[in-house]
Amino acid sequence: MIGFYNYTVILTYIGLASAVVGMTQVFGQNYRNALLCLIICGTCDMFDGKIARAKKDRTKQEKVFGIQIDSLCDLICFGMFPATLGYSLTVGNEKLKILGTVSSVLFVLGAVIRLGYFNVVEQERQEITEEHREYYQGLPVTSVSLILPCIYILSVYFQFLPLEWMYNIAMMIIAFLFVLDFRVKKPGNVGVIIMTIAGLAVLAGVLIFCE
Repeated sequence: MIGFYNYTVILTYIGLASAVVGMTQVFGQNYRNALLCLIICGTCDMFDGKIARAKKDRTKQEKVFGIQIDSLCDLICFGMFPATLGYSLTVGNEKLKILGTVSSVLFVLGAVIRLGYFNVVEQERQEITEEHREYYQGLPVTSVSLILPCIYILSVYFQFLPLEWMYNIAMMIIAFLFVLDFRVKKPGNVGVIIMTIAGLAVLAGVLIFCE
């Protein structure tokens, strides 16, 4: 079989599987299950890079394959999946469907441009140095696994905030931040712990407030 099969890609594939399952939940309007799948995607992405770097004997092809497969899966997990959810929220309202369509297109476009650019830059960087990247350029796509569930929770808790508008407008803002050239500090061990705690809080919020 073509491809590279070892433990370094297991979490990446689990995240992808979670995104596909999540989209099936969106189609059935089981939004709480869909949000849980999105959180699982983010959790997998948080640790898959660390696992890949732990394998010291990776060939150049394995490293390049890892970069490519990670971005391809990220496009589905943090591009297509959230966009599908955003559009689904507008179904049934002809006026809002226009907003859902525009925000979904911009969101996926922003994600694919960012990920494509990252692939080029990261491959070049790894040919020069083995040092870990210290900063992200633009908003990491993985961040939507925390941001969008938070927006959903807020709109459910504060019922005067229209979920359809908040979620889709947020997608357009995030799409712009994906491609905006600014630096975001890559989290270290402490940052990972903080993000894990934040993820658990968001998970609890989804379980408590979302249907």
